Amino acid sequence: MDGRDVAMNGAFDLAGKVALVTGASSGLGRHFAQTLARAGASVVVAARRASLLEALVADIVAAGGQAAPLILDVSSDAESVERAVAEARQCFGRLDILINNSGVTVSKPVLDQTQSDWDTVIDTNLRGAFFMSQSVARYMRSAGHGGRIVNVASILGLRQAGMVAPYAASKAALIQLTKTMALELARYSIRVNAIAPGYIASDLNSAFFETDAGQALVRRIPQRHLGEPADLDGALLLLCSDASRFMTGSVITVDGGHVVSTL
Repeated sequence: MDGRDVAMNGAFDLAGKVALVTGASSGLGRHFAQTLARAGASVVVAARRASLLEALVADIVAAGGQAAPLILDVSSDAESVERAVAEARQCFGRLDILINNSGVTVSKPVLDQTQSDWDTVIDTNLRGAFFMSQSVARYMRSAGHGGRIVNVASILGLRQAGMVAPYAASKAALIQLTKTMALELARYSIRVNAIAPGYIASDLNSAFFETDAGQALVRRIPQRHLGEPADLDGALLLLCSDASRFMTGSVITVDGGHVVSTL
């Protein structure tokens, strides 16, 4: 099931909405942008790599959608983020949806993680999401039409794994940030929710999951297989559309049952 299939139900229709997706040049961000465009949204795709953004915009337009590129480093200072959000608003005249997807990790034992490793992960995954959300929410409040903010968290914000301490800490904090922002912003008709993906197949992790260690991890997933990017489409379109109009502060896990698996 892809975004087009889910959007056949009118409640999931995003026609007339404008979405801003961070970390959109590759991976899940690229997939999310394409899914939202298929559901009818005009999409501002934001990341640091201009050539990849241009290629994504071309693909969306070729498929009949609307998209515009935005060069953005979410780990920049708050003023730079504010300027980028203002530029994003100008692309299609408004912003209705923010997908905080930018994320990085550093895989090292906790005793080997450096201050630079910590700062890189926290600045992108948490600090960036906060200032992006703050800037977009200020605009949504002043515009008076409300909106939706969707944070891309992780099951590692709910459970533990070795070698990724800063990443796990950032995603746990992002989940709590989702809930506290939802509490404060509900009065402005701004809904803040999160998706917590489990292990999703990608070009970046395919080699690992072919190893014995990777296969052992897959066997610990109750459904006994990795997810595909399209498995996140239902949760994404639910949280971005009117189908979730009475949901805020929610965290949807999409993980094949990994979080509820036995220890």
